Amino acid sequence: MAKRDYYEVLGISKGASEAEIKKAYRKLALKYHPDKNPDDASAEEKFKEAAEAYEVLSNAEKKQRYDQFGHDGMRGGQGFGGGGMNMDDIFSQFGDIFGGAFGGGFGGGGGARRSTRIKGSNLRIKVKLTLEEIANGAVKKVKVFKLVQAEGVEYSSCGTCGGAGQVRRVTNTILGQMQTTSTCPTCHGAGKSVKSKPKDADENGLKREEEVISIDIPAGVEEGMQLNMSGKGNAGPFGGVPGDLLVVIEEVEHDELKRNGKNLHYELYLNFVDVALGCSAEIPLVSGKAKIKVEAGTQSGKIVRLRGKGLPAVQSYGHGDLLVNINVWTPQNLSSEEKAILEKLKDSDNFKPQPTHRDKGFFQRVKEMFS
Repeated sequence: MAKRDYYEVLGISKGASEAEIKKAYRKLALKYHPDKNPDDASAEEKFKEAAEAYEVLSNAEKKQRYDQFGHDGMRGGQGFGGGGMNMDDIFSQFGDIFGGAFGGGFGGGGGARRSTRIKGSNLRIKVKLTLEEIANGAVKKVKVFKLVQAEGVEYSSCGTCGGAGQVRRVTNTILGQMQTTSTCPTCHGAGKSVKSKPKDADENGLKREEEVISIDIPAGVEEGMQLNMSGKGNAGPFGGVPGDLLVVIEEVEHDELKRNGKNLHYELYLNFVDVALGCSAEIPLVSGKAKIKVEAGTQSGKIVRLRGKGLPAVQSYGHGDLLVNINVWTPQNLSSEEKAILEKLKDSDNFKPQPTHRDKGFFQRVKEMFS
C-alpha cells in the first residue's frame, strides 16, 4: 500500500511552523496512544504513521528532502524516514513530547515509566554514480565499518536507578515535598550496565566490524542528495536502537554530456561547409547514440532538442530532454588553394552576415525554448 502524504497524515499544510507540526503530532499521538487503545491494531498503525510523519517533518534536513523528492527521497532502509517505525523507536525518541500525559511518560503498562532505548550514532558515506547509473537506478554494495553488539555480553540492572532509567528526588519546600524525575546519570536512561563482556568489546558491549550493505538507489538522484538507510548505522548501547546510514550521492562527470536537472546538454561542433550544405550528425546518449539532421544554413548557436532523451525525475513521471548546441567550427590553417577559393566567395551576398542572427548565451537560448 502506498504511503500517505506526511502533511496529510498530520493534517497540516506545507507551510506549517515547527510548533504547529509538534502540536499536530501530539494531538494524534494522544488520540491513538496504546494506553488509550489497548489491543486496537488500527489505532496502533495510525500511532506509528503519525510518529513516522513527525520524525521526518520535525527534522529540517529530512523535511527539505521530503518536500523535494517525496517518499522516494526517504528510501533506503527501514524505520525512521524509510519504511515504518516500531513502538520501541517511538517510545525512545518521542517520549518527551507528552509532558505529563500517561503517568508522566511514554509507554505501556497503565502509564508505568520505562527505561530508554538509547539510539546509536549515524554513519555517513559517499557513493559515486555514473550518468548511466543515475538514469537507470542502481544497486550498490558498500563496505561499512560499524559498531555492533558483541557476542557474550551480559547486562545487569543499573545500580543507581534499579533498571528504571530514571532517578527521583524528593525535596522539602515551604509548600511541602516536591518530587522531580530526571534521566539516570549512570546509565543515561538505559536502565542497564555491562556485567561482563569480551576483551574486544568497549565499555558499552560494542565492537567494530565490517558489514557489506546493499543500497537500492532510485533513478534520477542528484549530486548532494542524501538517502537515509534507517537502522544501518552504529548499534545502540545496551541493546538500544541502531543509528542510521546516511548515503550522500556523488555524480561522476560524463565525458561528453553535461547535466542540468532532468535535462542533458551536448556541444556539437561542425565545420561551416557542413552547416552551409546541410548534414547529419551522431549524438551520444546516456546509453547508445542518436542521429540528427542539420538543415542547410543552420547558424551557430542553434539548439536542437531531443525530447525524452534526458534523465528521469525522482518524484515524477517522464524524462528530461537532451539539448544539442550547434557550434560552427572555423578552420585555422588554410592552404593557399583553400584561401583562393574563399577569397572568391567572400564578396558573395550569401557569405555576408545576416542581422537577424544574434549571438545569445547558451542558457539564455535554452530559457527561450521553454518559455
